[in-house]
Amino acid sequence: MTIFSRRSVFYSLFFLSNLLVSRSHAALPEVVVEIRNHLFTPQSVTIPAHKKVRLVFVNHDSTPEEIDSFDLNREKVIFGESRGVIFIGPLPAGEYGFFGEYHPNSAVGKVIVVDPVSANTDSDINKASSPND
Repeated sequence: MTIFSRRSVFYSLFFLSNLLVSRSHAALPEVVVEIRNHLFTPQSVTIPAHKKVRLVFVNHDSTPEEIDSFDLNREKVIFGESRGVIFIGPLPAGEYGFFGEYHPNSAVGKVIVVDPVSANTDSDINKASSPND
């Protein structure tokens, strides 16, 4: 193999691997939580068990908020009038709390993880949706 051929194969494999990785992130279920007046809306979100989920926080306040969760082992600062993403899961069924560290008395929320197999209907998983649906 010549150097040109090796380089072509390398770049082709690199391009294909990046394409596959970017497509896998696009298919993740996504949940949006808004921050207004130091409150999370909605305060609780429901996601499917055993799936990775993209949790998007949109901060409409002019001040930052630090999302903190001991249950999910996550923390992230969302600056004022901006958005941030936290990836969670796959998680077993249960409830996982989170709060705003700068406003812990008002900015309180939870993620409810339900197992679709044991849930009565699919409507129990009402907040997480895949962009491809």
